[in-house]
Parts: sequence; C-alpha cells; structure tokens
Amino acid sequence: MEGGKNSKEPTNYNTPAKLEAIHRDIKRLMEKTNREYLDLMVANLKKDFINSMATYLSDDIEKGLEQGMVDPCPMRDTCKSVFTAYLEDNSKNIRKGKVSEETITQKREELNQIRKKVSGDNCDTCFQEVNYLFEKQLNLLDSLQIYSYNDETKAEISLIDEEKIVKTVLEPLSNRHRMQILKYMASETRSFSTLSEFTGLRGGNLLFHLQKLMENDLIMQRHERGDYMITKKGFNFLLLLAKFQKCGEK
Repeated sequence: MEGGKNSKEPTNYNTPAKLEAIHRDIKRLMEKTNREYLDLMVANLKKDFINSMATYLSDDIEKGLEQGMVDPCPMRDTCKSVFTAYLEDNSKNIRKGKVSEETITQKREELNQIRKKVSGDNCDTCFQEVNYLFEKQLNLLDSLQIYSYNDETKAEISLIDEEKIVKTVLEPLSNRHRMQILKYMASETRSFSTLSEFTGLRGGNLLFHLQKLMENDLIMQRHERGDYMITKKGFNFLLLLAKFQKCGEK
C-alpha cells in the first residue's frame, strides 16, 4: 500500500514549452495562410487592373484615331485599319508582364516603315496622332513597370544641364511676345516691320526681344538689316512644345 501511495506519474515539466511550440507553429501557419491569401488577392487585383487597362487602351485607340485623323480623306478607312492593328498589337504587351527595349525599338521601326509607304499631303497629321497614342501606351507600360526606358535614355536625362537649359531655352521662351515671334517665324521669314505690326511692339521694345532670341540661337537675321528667320533649334523647340501641349490636353 505504501509503495502504491508513492507511485505517481512523473510531472511533465516540458508541457508549457510544448504548448508554446504548438502555439508558434499555429501562428506561423496562420501568417503563411494570410500571406498566401494576400498574395492571391493582390495577383487577382493586378490581373483585373491589367484587363481594365487593356480595355482602356483599345477604347483610347478608337477614340484617338477617330478624332485625330484627317477627315475627309480617301485613304482614311484603310489607314485607320492599319493604325488600329499596329496599336492593338502593341497594347497586347500589357498582358505579357514584361516588354524589352528591343521589342519597343522594333515597333518604332515598324511605324517608320509604314510611314515610308504613304506620301499624302495630310499624312503627317495622322502619323503624329499614331505616334502620340504609341507614346501614351509606353507611358502606361512604364507606370505598370512592364516597360521602362533603357539605361542609355536614363543616362541622357541625367546629363541634362539644368543651368544651360534654363538660361538658353526656358528663360528666353518664358515671355509671351517672344513665343509669338517664334511661332510667327515658323513658316517663313519676317521683316522687322512685319513683326512690329504683328506683335504691336515698336522700335527698341521689339529689338530687345529679337536680340534675346538671337543670342540663344532660336532665330537669326539673314543679313544686316535683313529679314529674321527661325533656326533649327528654335523650330525643334516649337515642335516639342506643341507635342507637350497635346499630351496635356488628352
């Protein structure tokens, strides 16, 4: 009896540790399950978003071409069909998840080849619209991290001389009268008297603005007391500004 009274089961001092270990395992399992659920949810949301963006691109192509192409034009329907196929093919890249610089370069060259096949008077207008829509697609691909500009382009941007650009371009063109003068010269040379009549500026006031533009190689004078004409630099900046304005309006 005495022996039976002292025969007890040994105390399991590891029980709290085992319970804690089980608790940690359950916690890790729950965290893993939550992560997997969140990953799945994010993947589904991204998929839905990409599908929505693909639909948006298709609608944007139709709207952009309809509004931006020359009308009337006997080749409008034919060209619109070609442009739609070209842009739709590029928009498919959004579903691929990754687009290489080589692919984008090939698409640019493809558009150049299409351009060489036509020579209508109004073709430039339509191709400018297609190019705008194409660049818009690239911006969307870039924002989704599906495509980004190559290292060479990034290096070129990093090499922009802020002080020089501000001094020789932005500051000279920040004046309304100088912008008027530059635009007025885009199509043909202009005399001092013609510019005075157009801008309403007289004598020294007009000369001040002309000298500002000439100092920065945006316009030039054909000879002393001769007509004024826009330079290649000035014309290129007008094109950039026109494109920038168009991007802001759409």
